[in-house]
Order: sequence, then C-alpha cells, then structure tokens
Amino acid sequence: MSDTKLRTYSSDRRETESESEVETNNDESLTCPECSGRVVNDEEHGETVCADCGLVIEEDGIDRGPEWRAFDSAEKDQKSRVGAPTTNMMHDKGLSTNIGWQDKDAYGNSLSSNQRQKMQRLRKWNERFRTRNSKERNLKQALGEIERMASALGLPKEVRETASVIYRRALSEDLLPGRSIEGVATSALYASARQMQTPRSIDEVANVSRIDAMEFKRTYRYIVRELGLEVAPADPASYVPRFASELDLPDEVERRARELLDNAKEDGVTSGKSPVGLAAAAIYAASLLTNHKVTQSEVSDVTDVSEVTIRNRYQELLEATEVAA
Repeated sequence: MSDTKLRTYSSDRRETESESEVETNNDESLTCPECSGRVVNDEEHGETVCADCGLVIEEDGIDRGPEWRAFDSAEKDQKSRVGAPTTNMMHDKGLSTNIGWQDKDAYGNSLSSNQRQKMQRLRKWNERFRTRNSKERNLKQALGEIERMASALGLPKEVRETASVIYRRALSEDLLPGRSIEGVATSALYASARQMQTPRSIDEVANVSRIDAMEFKRTYRYIVRELGLEVAPADPASYVPRFASELDLPDEVERRARELLDNAKEDGVTSGKSPVGLAAAAIYAASLLTNHKVTQSEVSDVTDVSEVTIRNRYQELLEATEVAA
C-alpha cells in the first residue's frame, strides 16, 4: 500500500473513530452516570436531573424564556418583542406583512383623510402581493375553509395544522385538477381528525362543509390513496367522552361505556359496524346500567345516529358483556 493511500486510510479511520466517540458521548449524556436512568430537564429550576434516582447532573441552566412576566394576554402582547411563530395554517406561513385595519397611528391618534386614503391603497396592494399567483390564492381560500370547518367542529389547533399540511401536499402533488377546493379541504380535515385521534363522523363533517356527502367521500378516498395516508379505523371509544359531555353525563357512565366497548371488541362485535353507532349505543346502555337514564331520542339527537341503530347495537353490547361475564 502506498504512503498516500495509507495516510488517507489513517485519516478516514481517525474521523470515523472521532464521530463514534461523539455519538457515544451524546448517548452517555442522555443517561444518568449513577444508575443509567432517564435524564430530564427541569426548566423551572434550571436543572438536569435523573428521573429514576433524582441525581442533579447539571444546575444553573440557561433560561431561554423572556426576562419579563405577564399576567394576561394583553400584557403579554404588549411586552413581547417578537412576532407570532410560523404556522402552516396561513398560506404564507405568517411571514408576510399585515397592515391593520384601524385608521390610527402608533400613538392612537386618528389619521387625516389623506393618510387614510394612503393606508387604504397600501392595504390593497399589500393584499395583492400576499397572493401573487393562482396557487397562493388557492391555498389561501382552502386554509380559510379548513379554519372555518374546524372551528365549527370544535377541533384543536393540532388537527388544523395537520390538515393544512395534508392540503399543501395535495396541492404540491397536483391532485386538485378536476376536484373542488372545498372537497379537498374537507377531506384533509377529516383525515387529520382521524390521524390525531379526535375523529368526527362523516355526517358531522358533511354538515359544516360546502359540498355534498357523496363528493366528500369520493374525494377523501382519492386523497388518502394518492398521498398514502395512514388512517387507522376509528375507535368507538374516542367518541364517548364528547357524547357523554354533550349529554351532561357523569364520569361513571363514560367509564362503563368504555368497558362495554372493550368487551364487544374482544367478542368481535365491533367488526364492520359504524364506530359512531357503537359509541351511541354504549352511552345509552351505560346510562341504564348506572341509573343515569337518558332516552334513545336524546342520544340520537346528540350523536346523529338513528334510534333503530341504537337499539340494535345496544342489545349486541349487552350480549357481549354477558358472554364476557
């Protein structure tokens, strides 16, 4: 082997060994030196401690939070020196300039008529520059639609963010030609709610959408197939807390409904059945078993499931519980 090749080989070997040493040190820094337990950061006290034995590994850590305190949202906004974080829920991710609608200066004084006209022209051109092409206009309309439907369905921010990402993927992969913006936005929101374990039924989503249920189902199947989304079957138990809350039922009913659904799942009763119908029947059966009676009509109104379905599933759940007992 020549001297040049030998030097190159030695250099590569030293670099590989140094990289492995760094990885080893990083791995060791994540474990406790005393008991090899899990290490956590206590940001409140500025310490790095072991979650198992309580050993303080590091103290006087750097506080990366603000040096000021705020006791309400208005005071927080007043003292903050940075803008809002970037978000996928806005077509420009919140990075563009936004001119306020108030015709006042920085001191709260009203603007003159000439200044008001000038600000109106600036707002108009600023809005035009924020959506410079058809794709950005499409995205702006769709994200507004997702926000409207998510607000009507009471879905959290995480679901809205995920739905925005799904829609952006559909737009970038050119899946929108031949389909409406509302249809793809509705499908993205429904898939996001399923993925984030806060599902809503097809009927609930269709009620707040601007498209009919048939187009919604067709577009949803297409989006899931083309994007390869992993959407697990909805768990009936995930609907129970919301239904119990809307019916003003105690925790005991919710707990018993979950037990009924677990017994039915073990017995294979839930296979091929609507999860919303099973959840409604479980709520009704649990209310009877715990002496917090509600009528089938009341459950039907809240869950949007027919009384016939509730009666059929209710009998099946009770039979599965008797078999389990």
